[in-house]
Amino acid sequence: MKRKLEKIVSCILVLALMFSIVKYACDRAVPVQAAPIDQVKDNIDNLENKIGQLDQNISDWEDKQAILEEEMEDLNSEIINTLTSIGLKEDEIAEKKTQIEDKQSEIETAEEEYENAKAQAEQQYDDMVLRVRRMYEKGEEGSLLLLLEGSGLGEMLNRMDFVESVYEYDRNALDLYEETREQVLELWNQLETEKLDLETAKETLESDKENLKTQKDELDGLLSKKKKQSKNYEADIKKARQEANVAKKQLQQERQELARLQKNGQGNSTAANGTYNTDYNSIIDGAEGSELGKQIAKYACQFVGNPYVPGGTSLTNGADCSGFTYRVYSDFGYSLPRTSTEQRSAGKGVSYSEAQPGDLICYSGHVALYIGGGKIVHASTQKTGIKIGNAQYREILAVRRIL
Repeated sequence: MKRKLEKIVSCILVLALMFSIVKYACDRAVPVQAAPIDQVKDNIDNLENKIGQLDQNISDWEDKQAILEEEMEDLNSEIINTLTSIGLKEDEIAEKKTQIEDKQSEIETAEEEYENAKAQAEQQYDDMVLRVRRMYEKGEEGSLLLLLEGSGLGEMLNRMDFVESVYEYDRNALDLYEETREQVLELWNQLETEKLDLETAKETLESDKENLKTQKDELDGLLSKKKKQSKNYEADIKKARQEANVAKKQLQQERQELARLQKNGQGNSTAANGTYNTDYNSIIDGAEGSELGKQIAKYACQFVGNPYVPGGTSLTNGADCSGFTYRVYSDFGYSLPRTSTEQRSAGKGVSYSEAQPGDLICYSGHVALYIGGGKIVHASTQKTGIKIGNAQYREILAVRRIL
């Protein structure tokens, strides 16, 4: 009886132990299965957030780099214009030097002519004085002889008339020499004044040239600084892309793991597929504005990815910023000015808050086409070509409505 009781107690204990084990296993079963799924989902969320932040950083840096690229394009143009101006100044300076040398030669000729005229006038004067004195001296003696010889008063008066005529001739000749001397002296003084003006103009040109050289040095320094900033952004972008690529590979692995864990009737993964496509047509259609403006915006977006070409107006082979907007509107029968500065005065001005698809967004040295939703399409730089970007990526100077 005692043994039977012990057996019954033992069985009860075994059953109790088995029940406890089964209960413990059941209690642990849900966490064992749930924990990996929750962890994988958390990992996916964290990776997606990290990738999103990296993509945002890359986008911000690319926008800043694009601004630098545009500013560097402008600086390169200014440097080329400055070099051209320096070349023109050098040509003008060389021309002034030649003119000064020619003027100096004219001055030397005038100086020589003046000295000759002066010497001739002085010689004529001396000769006239000597000749008149001698004629008068001989005239007094000759007049007395004429009276004594009985030639008469008339002969004596004729001789005196002859002396007067000679004197008159000499006097006219002297006046002519004096007049010539004065004319040459006046020309000499005029040439000296012109030479001084030329030298002053040459000094001004040389000063302008030095100022242009200083301006070019400043532009070179600014360009060098912006190139350095651009390289820094490029390094940041490269590093962020590497981190994003690693995160995307990890994200792919986590999604595969989640799909494996969800095979047992728990549904498909709800994680995002990582594709970031933007329907710009829906942005345009959703914006307020005229149908023609929306047509122009959609038309412009067709050429995203085509090259940026300085001075170009081809939507397929390449255009610069103003060439792009110029050609888009030209294809719809509208004539815009050719440069970005001129386009800033085209149409009528509106505020940015009133911007509609088809409006021009004007920046310093740049212009873009608004498509709605805070977005623009524009020929950005030679590196990025025609692209979609944020309208407020740099300071907006004007919004112009053409339609």
